[in-house]
Amino acid sequence: MAPLPALLLVLLLAWGGPRAAGQKRKEMVLSEKVNQLMEWASKRSVIRMNGDKFRRLVKAPPRNYSVIVMFTALQPHRQCVVCKQADEEYQILANSWRYSSAFTNKIFFAMVDFDEGSDVFQMLNMNSAPTFINFPAKGKPKRGDTYELQVRGFAAEQLARWVADRTDVNIRVIRPPNYAGPLMLGLLLAVIGGLVYLRGSNLDFLYNKTGWAFAALCFVLAMTSGQMWNHIRGPPYAHKNPHTGQVNYIHGSSQAQFVAETHIVLLFNGGVTLGMVLLHEAATSDMDVGKRKIMCIAGIGLVVLFFSWLLSVFRSKYHGYPYRYVSS
Repeated sequence: MAPLPALLLVLLLAWGGPRAAGQKRKEMVLSEKVNQLMEWASKRSVIRMNGDKFRRLVKAPPRNYSVIVMFTALQPHRQCVVCKQADEEYQILANSWRYSSAFTNKIFFAMVDFDEGSDVFQMLNMNSAPTFINFPAKGKPKRGDTYELQVRGFAAEQLARWVADRTDVNIRVIRPPNYAGPLMLGLLLAVIGGLVYLRGSNLDFLYNKTGWAFAALCFVLAMTSGQMWNHIRGPPYAHKNPHTGQVNYIHGSSQAQFVAETHIVLLFNGGVTLGMVLLHEAATSDMDVGKRKIMCIAGIGLVVLFFSWLLSVFRSKYHGYPYRYVSS
């Protein structure tokens, strides 16, 4: 009976030897990956990847770190304006993390350009850019690991909230100083001061009702068209499909919008407002009847045309909306 424990010991050693060697090899591969990523991150906050790097460092195990990847199309011939705008915000986010005192090797920021890794786009069945995906340290990306760009916009602060939700890594976004605001304020104050100096004691222009009404109207049109939403969410100007080249200026959902859409709605609202002003002037002015008729016809035409286009935009965002005015 004595040889039995010795035999079991030999079997355990024989079985555990390859397993221990495999574990050691796995740790060495993981260490090499982390060291490589840390070296690249020390030179550039956003690591550029092609297909080989992506498969080796992001897709293939082992991995104990998360990778935020922006899939984009930055080459000039792609004409992706949104990609350039999103890239600027993404760089701000990555730099804020790279130079943070809380920086660790548990999360990295990477980028795959369509012209450098089209095989990655095909592998992931992607047909639009830019797209942000979180590849977690364990397992495959889930639904929430794909950033809802068209809903949230691509502002660095919004991206940071999404990263914190998916990885528990909180990034304090630090933007480079922007002197455009103070310069514009200084210019405005200089213009106002110049007008007051030139007009001297004659400040009747400050009591001009038409001027104040026009300024208030411009403010109302800007706000009702969604300018404040753009300022808060930071949406893209438009969306261009990198494969087909088709550009969409109107977002297909009622939960989001593009910057171009704001400008279009602003124009339509302005057209309706101008038509209503012409109708009011035609009814109340002291001009001859011929001119008043022309103003009336022009006002009706503007209201009908631009309000019809406004309803068309509304129908494209609220699918199934049954009403239309002139055009569909």
